Amino acid sequence: MAELRLGPLLRYADGSSATVWIEASRPCSAEVRCADGSGGAARTFQVAGHHYALIPVTGLAPGTTTPYEVFLDDARVWPPPDSRFPPSAIRTPADGADVTVAFGSCRWASPPTGEHDPVGPDALDGLAERIAADPEGERPDVLLLLGDQVYADETSDATRKRIAARRDPDEPPGGEVADYEEYTWLYDESWRDPEVRWLLSTVPSCMIFDDHDVIDDWNTSAAWVADMRATDWWRDRILSGLMSYWVYQHLGNLSPAALAADPLYAAVRDTSDATGLVRDFARRADGEPASVRWSYRRDFGRVRLLMVDSRAARVLKEDERSMLDPGEAAWVREQALDAPGSYDHLLVGTSLPWLLPHLVHDAETWNAALCRGERGPRWARFGEKVRRAADLEHWAAFPESFAELTRLLAEAGTGPQAPASVLVLSGDVHHAYVAETRWPGDAPDARVLQLTCSPVHNSIPRSMRVGFRFGWSALARGIGRRFRRHGRSPRPPVDWRKTGGPWFGNQLMTLTLRGRSARLRLEQAREGAGLTVVTESELTSR
Repeated sequence: MAELRLGPLLRYADGSSATVWIEASRPCSAEVRCADGSGGAARTFQVAGHHYALIPVTGLAPGTTTPYEVFLDDARVWPPPDSRFPPSAIRTPADGADVTVAFGSCRWASPPTGEHDPVGPDALDGLAERIAADPEGERPDVLLLLGDQVYADETSDATRKRIAARRDPDEPPGGEVADYEEYTWLYDESWRDPEVRWLLSTVPSCMIFDDHDVIDDWNTSAAWVADMRATDWWRDRILSGLMSYWVYQHLGNLSPAALAADPLYAAVRDTSDATGLVRDFARRADGEPASVRWSYRRDFGRVRLLMVDSRAARVLKEDERSMLDPGEAAWVREQALDAPGSYDHLLVGTSLPWLLPHLVHDAETWNAALCRGERGPRWARFGEKVRRAADLEHWAAFPESFAELTRLLAEAGTGPQAPASVLVLSGDVHHAYVAETRWPGDAPDARVLQLTCSPVHNSIPRSMRVGFRFGWSALARGIGRRFRRHGRSPRPPVDWRKTGGPWFGNQLMTLTLRGRSARLRLEQAREGAGLTVVTESELTSR
């Protein structure tokens, strides 16, 4: 008898359809049956001895909340008979309804129930408990997880024990994951958390990777990649990371139409063992990044979301350095400017913040100038060492890409059909803040903001807290100008100021988008108190 190993995850949902992802213990038929008679079914596909299905659900009615069950070979496997949570349900949006978007990044797996949590309460656990306590109350229409859904390079004690029982942990990559099988342990550990498992079964989710989904500072520079490829363990790691991301995260990001048009997905479902197909795809994605697109677009009524890959699509040659390859950059531009006037809010999800504390931004721009040889080869070698040691690889470390994204956001937010807001949603930096743009010339008609929120469940050393606070100060700006002058770097094409934060803790931001108004709420997870509101503000009120 087939068992439900992981899931269900409610991934895509629109007014009439949805997709539900599951992992089963063996090949089987997976089915979703909804209380209103709608549903769908799919056969599992196999990758590296594991069995998965992405079940399409059709026949849903707009503006409804429909409980569902999951069956494997006609045996009910979800919800569990002893579940303390309400039934999982698919909530479909109604035309013209408000859109609520929760987002955050950087979630280290919570320890098993009852064990001490070294990084404090999990914000996703707090969100799950609140929704479970009031199933008819407010819940996000979508949960955006903006990177570091798993930590392949910072494993738990339990995972390291499993590694030691399987291979020699004294051999590289040591206590980090080495292959696809060990990646499956990370997802199991992270998504089997009871609160998170139920939350992901009833709130649609969109995901994008960041570095720790593969390794810290993934694709920092061409020299970094060369060093990693010279090791004897990196190839299995990168291929397994991309394979597992495609299976566990990327597939669920896609709409049913996109899935139907995906030749790899069709081939995977049409073979008894898709391991070779998915591995070949990962090999191509690593060797020819421009041949694969991880970015995607979702529209929620009059809210447009662009989830942008700011890791795998990089061009790393120093004199051509770019956050996005030309094809990816053209796609982002096309999607942002498509059908002007058809959306009231443009959300750009990118794991790495566009706008950083000023000192950090200027240091990254200076470092990029050194590394491309602006001050000669000795400074270039020094710059590469600093880049890796200080994690200087955000948008500011790709100055041309920073300027290009800035111009695009201004263009998308300008004109008689401009949206009310252009909001860049990011994580990565283990604190939260709001930064508002100030333009040297005519400002866009839309309000253009950077909204950064992390971690969902992790920690930040005291030294980094002090550093990030200082990075926004007037003194820090003065130091940053000195960096710019030494690197012979121009001023950024936009200025910005912090209007909220920095906030430190395990936290989530929530946007409520109603017509042309946008409201932001930041909540932190507190021991014994669930999610507690830290701040609320109106971003737009038109």
